[in-house]
Amino acid sequence: MNSNWKRQRRSRGSSVLVYSAVSAYIEAVRELACELLDLLAEGLWVPDRSVFSRLIRDVDSDSIIRLNHYPPMPMLCQDKDSSPCNQNKVGFGEHSDPQILTILRSNDVGGLQISLNDGAWVPVTPDPATFCVNVGDLLQAMTNGRFVSVRHKALTNSSKSRLSMAYFAAPPPDARITVPPEMISPTKPALYKPFTWGEFKKAAFALRLGDSRLGLFRMECDEQVA
Repeated sequence: MNSNWKRQRRSRGSSVLVYSAVSAYIEAVRELACELLDLLAEGLWVPDRSVFSRLIRDVDSDSIIRLNHYPPMPMLCQDKDSSPCNQNKVGFGEHSDPQILTILRSNDVGGLQISLNDGAWVPVTPDPATFCVNVGDLLQAMTNGRFVSVRHKALTNSSKSRLSMAYFAAPPPDARITVPPEMISPTKPALYKPFTWGEFKKAAFALRLGDSRLGLFRMECDEQVA
């Protein structure tokens, strides 16, 4: 009985430590995301420096953290030297992140690839000591297309597991997503209709992973106003 009690106590203690570590990490990456967004607003000459970051700092922010594990996928071909044999398989398909910003960290196993404008896929060199920052769909809408959400995918490794932690910075569900007025002009009208994060998320869930979501909220030519 005493032995069981000690084991339960150690288990509870370990859970508390893990929870504390995860909470501290979330707080740290949230602050990093907010600092980046403040600098971004400053670089865009928006007077309200916190116009983007306050959406994440809101107590009702819909931000989440996700831990991903991509187990190794051994090659299925018989001849390992044969050129048609693909050593990597898709672990998570092509998509863009719907939120504002994504702060990603992974182990030393590669797999993340980003798509360039010409459609070419470029691998991102893994580095456990650095963060990878992805622009999300909402940030593209809020900057009127100045920053573009990056399309990316994750491949598995044939012999090693890939681990990653992604913090998705998102606003409250009822937050209205609009472009700061300073970024709209007669020569650069608003590209997207105002919408809430809840509306955008509902539309995103109704589509396939790789489908474009922002196109549903794009202004028609006769709707674009200064």
